[in-house]
Amino acid sequence: MHTFFIAPTGFGVGLTSISLGLVGALERSGLKVGFFKPIAQPHAGDLGPERSSELIARTHGLHSPKPLPLSHVERMLGDGHLDELLEEIISLYHQAAADKDVVIVEGMVPTRHASYAARVNFHLAKSLDADVILVSAPEDENLTELSDRIEIQAQQFGGPKDPKVLGVILNKVRNEDGIEAFTEQLQELSPLLKTDDFRLLGCIPWRDELNAPRTKDVAELLGARILNAGDYEQRRMMKIVLCARAVANSVQLLKPGTLVVTPGDRDDIILSASLAAMNGVPLAGLLLCSDFVPDPRIMELCQGALASGLPVMTVGTGSYDTATNLNRLNKEIPLDDRERAEKVSDFVASHIDHDWLSARCGTPRELRLSPPAFRYQLVQRAKAAAKRIVLPEGAEPRTVQAAAICQARGIARCVLLAKPEEVQAVARSQGIDLPEGLEILDPDLIRGRYVEPMVELRKGKGLNAPMAEAQLEDTVVLGTMMLALDEVDGLVSGAVHTTANTIRPALQLIKTAPGYNLVSSVFFMLLPDQVLVYGDCAVNPDPNAEQLAEIALQSAKSAQAFGIPPRVAMISYSTGDSGSGEEVEKVRAATRLAREKRPELLLDGPLQYDAAAIESVGRQKAPNSPVAGRATVFVFPDLNTGNTTYKAVQRSADCISVGPMLQGLRKPVNDLSRGALVDDIVFTIALTAIQAADQPE
Repeated sequence: MHTFFIAPTGFGVGLTSISLGLVGALERSGLKVGFFKPIAQPHAGDLGPERSSELIARTHGLHSPKPLPLSHVERMLGDGHLDELLEEIISLYHQAAADKDVVIVEGMVPTRHASYAARVNFHLAKSLDADVILVSAPEDENLTELSDRIEIQAQQFGGPKDPKVLGVILNKVRNEDGIEAFTEQLQELSPLLKTDDFRLLGCIPWRDELNAPRTKDVAELLGARILNAGDYEQRRMMKIVLCARAVANSVQLLKPGTLVVTPGDRDDIILSASLAAMNGVPLAGLLLCSDFVPDPRIMELCQGALASGLPVMTVGTGSYDTATNLNRLNKEIPLDDRERAEKVSDFVASHIDHDWLSARCGTPRELRLSPPAFRYQLVQRAKAAAKRIVLPEGAEPRTVQAAAICQARGIARCVLLAKPEEVQAVARSQGIDLPEGLEILDPDLIRGRYVEPMVELRKGKGLNAPMAEAQLEDTVVLGTMMLALDEVDGLVSGAVHTTANTIRPALQLIKTAPGYNLVSSVFFMLLPDQVLVYGDCAVNPDPNAEQLAEIALQSAKSAQAFGIPPRVAMISYSTGDSGSGEEVEKVRAATRLAREKRPELLLDGPLQYDAAAIESVGRQKAPNSPVAGRATVFVFPDLNTGNTTYKAVQRSADCISVGPMLQGLRKPVNDLSRGALVDDIVFTIALTAIQAADQPE
């Protein structure tokens, strides 16, 4: 078991963000990671649990021992009981380290009130025999000064020649020439970084969007009175605009993510902000100051904007004091802002040298596919596949944003089916940058060339040209024809269409893969400690035994394709021979049929869910089963059971689900939930690209 001790070089280096990212980076390598914050250092106003530990628990599912209160630590240090304090901390550390491959220990932050932090960090690192990673952030200093500061901090732990002092992670790097140029300049100037003894382990660029609080957070921190909540739990403040000028000179400032601050009697600004909101601009909100109550007649005119989700708040302070208070807001990630914490974790992890760090940890006890590792591998494999994916819902805002992300990150070459001016209008209103190379095809300009091929494909069904032209008005059908003719490698739809609307054209034009008779689906359930596969939760209402066996084999193949060792549990309301009835007999027969086709596959049933999922229950109910207690693929007897279970686990365990991913088609077509988030669409595009790469030629 390995230990990394992360030691901040000063206050405000973003230590919590680095902890989130470091845990995520090591989990991507398949390591079982633990986290431990020995000493709590609450910020002013922190009343709940210790921030780093709680955010790690909510984001990565790692629950660590409760940190020691700062008052207790200071009392022991004041009484000269450092050794006893270290013993107490080491006892807690062993709780955090149980069954882990590596543990991240977060050191104390030096502050005016904790000048002893560096001494405590030194003793902690030595007592835990930990590798030390410094965390710093460039301040208003040149590169030579930054290099000197890092060297001074390294000396406090024995110096850069000490093999336990590994290197530094630099956070919040702002450089006009880019991160690579900054890194090269620093390595050229720093004697430390010119050797192999001390490494630059990560260089994290500054990103405004990762520091954007929700409008709800702004309201709470200011003590604002809410006049209209709207989407204030989802919208984020990217920029503050204090509107004191005339409307004509303010319009260009009304951009997505802008918090408009204006006195409550500026009816003209209130109306212009409302008009922008009704035109689709997702402002962060409207903050009315100076204790002026807006005219009710004006607010009545703004009902359309309020209904569209525009948050409106009011404070008693004047314009200047309100602006000052906004600039002094606590920038820490709130404990309930999981979305921001996950984005910070993923962003920081992507800029850390996790390959070198995981190699330093050695061989893990058992390589596991954690949710971060699954998402990371998903993106990396999709990038390697370099597939072209068509998105029929081309002007739908979430789809446009997902396509822009995938194109910019190289996850897939996306093709939006929509009129270019509509996509550009969505991008402008939503603040989306359309990357170079993102294809936008006008359906009206390309539809005609698919009429004849579609008639040929469906000639056995009596389809004629006028009928084909009418059906091709549906962009899902049009996109499916592009896939049928190998012009694209996969299709993703469903943000505004039903599952049937996505699958029906695929069954008619793409058809099932060789050896399969039906199309089914799986969800990848990203639980805190592992990724499970659930099938079928979206397509087949009541499969018979033969169909259920086929779903099991399809699901096992999908699990294997995405790095999950398939151990298939055929779920029922009874385990083994303990029950009878038509439904359990169906599962029993499906198990037998699946075993006959794939005798080498670890597959068992019928199994109750707890017997399949929980080791102790599995040993008791099915002691001779090769699957019980350790199943990775759960095959449900019908859609009612599968869909209900997946939604119950998703909501109750607060886990992310990726899918549904359709399986059994000759070419990949995937359906989205109509409530899909942008990240859901991105991961579904990545899944589709990987499926396309795995298709036989």
